[in-house]
Amino acid sequence: MSDRIIAFVDGSIYSTSVCAYAAWAAGKLGQGVDIVHVTGRRESAAEGLGARSALQAELAALDAQRERLAESRGRAILDDAGAMVRDAGVSDVATELLGGDLLSALSARETGAGIVVVGKRGEAADYAIGHLGSNLERIARATATPVLVAARAFSPVRKVLVAHDGGSVALRAVDEVARSPLFEGTEVIVATVGADTPEVRRRHDDALAVLRAGGLKAESRIVQGQTDLALGTLVEVEGVDMLVMGSYGHSRLRRFFIGSTTESVLLSCKVPVLLLR
Repeated sequence: MSDRIIAFVDGSIYSTSVCAYAAWAAGKLGQGVDIVHVTGRRESAAEGLGARSALQAELAALDAQRERLAESRGRAILDDAGAMVRDAGVSDVATELLGGDLLSALSARETGAGIVVVGKRGEAADYAIGHLGSNLERIARATATPVLVAARAFSPVRKVLVAHDGGSVALRAVDEVARSPLFEGTEVIVATVGADTPEVRRRHDDALAVLRAGGLKAESRIVQGQTDLALGTLVEVEGVDMLVMGSYGHSRLRRFFIGSTTESVLLSCKVPVLLLR
């Protein structure tokens, strides 16, 4: 089976952006899109101490009603999401409503997936300006598939920033950008946060050679400062439309998706982030 794009939607304001980026990726890669909504694993209120028979029956009825409402809402979310992706020009679109845990759903569908698309934040986005979606870090830890973290609103991807810390994942990120149809026709900036040394410049020269051999216009930047803030500033100053980086690296990016750098990098960047392993 050919690679497919898996887009997780939850009905939040980020779901529209998730659909738009999934459609963009599908058009670039010639892949179909699987849109998935997970209702979540629910604990029954009718279990536990003090649940007498009459009360237990009433609570069970409430649980069943909540489950039916969650399913109805989920199907409505999927109908809207499917229509968005089809309206964007993707004909091969499938939708699926699942119960249980999001990671279990991802694990069952990861084989054959080319990219997983998720929102930066979830249903509480309007109330969590300084926080990321609770499932985002779990997804990035669990999957070896590239994860595209959608920004709040879709914007055409014309300029890409590749964060390069000198690690093996960064080298693979450069190679992926150079080879993938996803980035065909884009401008690329290779960026390192740190000291301007001959070794860093050599790495940049090598990266630029790979990108230009792939037919891309490429430049490099070496900037100082705190990694998250420096990358966020560079994104804004250069008019970047997407950040590409490894979810594991070394030096100051080693803790990415392990500690606080997770939130700070993604929160500092107002553009989508493609995470590679």
